[in-house]
Amino acid sequence: MVPSAQAAPAFLRLAAHPLRWQLLSELAATDYRVRELVELIGQPQNLISYHLRLLRGGGLVTARRSTFDARDSYYHLDLERCAQALADTGAALHPALRPGPAPLSPPASAHRAEVLFACTGNSARSPIAEALLRRRAGNHVAVTSAGSHPRPQLHPDAVRALREGYGIDLKDQRPRHLEAMAGRRFDYVISLCDKVREVCPDFGDHPRRIHWSIPDPATAAAEQAGYPAFARTAAEIDTRIQYLLPVLTPSEAQS
Repeated sequence: MVPSAQAAPAFLRLAAHPLRWQLLSELAATDYRVRELVELIGQPQNLISYHLRLLRGGGLVTARRSTFDARDSYYHLDLERCAQALADTGAALHPALRPGPAPLSPPASAHRAEVLFACTGNSARSPIAEALLRRRAGNHVAVTSAGSHPRPQLHPDAVRALREGYGIDLKDQRPRHLEAMAGRRFDYVISLCDKVREVCPDFGDHPRRIHWSIPDPATAAAEQAGYPAFARTAAEIDTRIQYLLPVLTPSEAQS
């Protein structure tokens, strides 16, 4: 009697569908709203929503209500969950196919990517992202941050989260205005705020626009407010940056 075949791993069953793979591929680069995914993929909204619901049920995609327009939600691909699912899928076929840990620092490259992080106040999310990318990438990437309506100073809990969690001292840094970046060339402009995504100015040379829909930790609900909200935000940003690093480095430099 021929033994029954082992069922394919859940990740494989989810990701193998052509439309769901398209959704995963688009969300791997940036967070999107449903209507943007409908336009990108060219399928009806009810079909896109159905497959997004399946991906959310499988834990690969999350949704977060927009802080700019509460009628919208931003969808985000959980790359850490995907990495673990891919590793488990390989191991299910053969133990030798489980990959080792990916390098966290990019190799040297002739061109340093120019990156701008933007949020509204430039007092928490974008300076946290700037500091964490600089810490992980070193001299391989040139990075700065700015805000559409910069606050007078960095939020003290943002400064504390970086100091206590990552050993980074930002006590002398001051928020910057997006207008101060006029005339500069950027390869990547990354918005961390749903509001600033709508008002961020265009920069020359058509930089790649990426959106990370991350709520302002200063406006967290009372039971989740204070320093812990900033520590969680820093951890989420740091995870995203780890997966951003290979994107910032030309593929030929990684060979």
